[in-house]
Amino acid sequence: MKNISIEERAVMLARYIIDTKDTVRGAAKQFGISKSTVHKDVSQRLMKINMPLFLEVRKILDENKAERHIRGGMATKLKYTEQKNKVS
Repeated sequence: MKNISIEERAVMLARYIIDTKDTVRGAAKQFGISKSTVHKDVSQRLMKINMPLFLEVRKILDENKAERHIRGGMATKLKYTEQKNKVS
């Protein structure tokens, strides 16, 4: 990731998120950069570089944001189910 421009990185991140429907956190882990960098690239920089791509990735990020409370609840349920099974 060091030998590419910021603009190229923003486009790569956007295409990855669109193709995989991954979260900002997942994209950051995949590319080995911080969540803040991914978020800034796809929400601010990409708007100036490629508006159609920005709008496409924005839809996915909005879906992920709308679903995060559900994923959080499922993770909590799994955590306590595993703890209960260890005690039994």
